[in-house]
Amino acid sequence: MNRLNPARRTQIINCLAEGNSIRSTERMTDTHRETITRLLVEVGEGCHALMDEQMRGLTCRRIQVDEIGRMSARSSAK
Repeated sequence: MNRLNPARRTQIINCLAEGNSIRSTERMTDTHRETITRLLVEVGEGCHALMDEQMRGLTCRRIQVDEIGRMSARSSAK
């Protein structure tokens, strides 16, 4: 199985983090959308594991969610 090189992976994640869609990221990076989706799942699982490991015993009174949280909630409502 082919692996994306670190520079291409970084480029894809940067595009998605900037708010580009998967299809526009596909066009900009010349990478198939299924590959982008697999990378997105891989990064999400890594973030989940990191947060699960590092964020323990917090005494939070307030939690702020930025625009990306609102945007994903809006997208899933459609």
